[in-house]
Amino acid sequence: MLQAARHTAIVDAVQRERVVRVSDLAQQLGVSAMTVRRDIEALEESGLVERIHGGAKIPGDARAHEPGFELKSTQLTAEKHAIAVEAATLVHEGMAVGLSAGTTTYELAKVLLDGPRITVVTNSIRIADLFHNATGSRQGFPVIVTGGERTPSDALVGPIATAALKQLHLDMLFLGVHGMDADAGFTTPNLQEAETNRAFISAARNVVVLADNSKWGTVGIASIAGLEEADVLVTDSHLGEDARRILAEGVGKLKIAVP
Repeated sequence: MLQAARHTAIVDAVQRERVVRVSDLAQQLGVSAMTVRRDIEALEESGLVERIHGGAKIPGDARAHEPGFELKSTQLTAEKHAIAVEAATLVHEGMAVGLSAGTTTYELAKVLLDGPRITVVTNSIRIADLFHNATGSRQGFPVIVTGGERTPSDALVGPIATAALKQLHLDMLFLGVHGMDADAGFTTPNLQEAETNRAFISAARNVVVLADNSKWGTVGIASIAGLEEADVLVTDSHLGEDARRILAEGVGKLKIAVP
């Protein structure tokens, strides 16, 4: 396929899917991953796409666009699983644990099904269903669901969710975020989700943020918290050295998971 045709195909895929992976494009176009990366670099220079780790997305699309759960669940799956396994080591028997909505916190929930018995508080429909449908020794896992208005990422948000969280006290919160940035901190593209997540943080004695490397440098429209409000940040080993340095200085403790 000629370069011009590849560029058109890549831009079409980004416009259609909003986020695409290099590996998927290489397979679709019948070229090497290196060729696709060079094409993405050229398209970024033209302002047609924006490079992210392992792929490309619509330029300037992060602040207010909220990808759905199904799309996000196909991205960086190995990294998210590694983060979940690392985060699970922080959980102990008898804890009251908050799990915010998100694909990485959902991965953590799957790991916790085989862990110590805890009480779970969540604003995620997916996580609540996961524990509800669990079999064997995990049946009857205590789960409190906040209620609220459903977002595209299957989070329950708004005044009902926020009011419920204000009445609770959590030993630990595992918080998924849309983006993390040296200046903006942790952010989301959903204003109501930001408010609900802030209530989650206020209810927790310890805050653990789960964020894969692609979240670095992404800034959503609404702030959740500053970097310093995270007692622990768990990310993956593909995060760059500069980002690691900034985060290590900003958060309480930086933990790196290896996929």
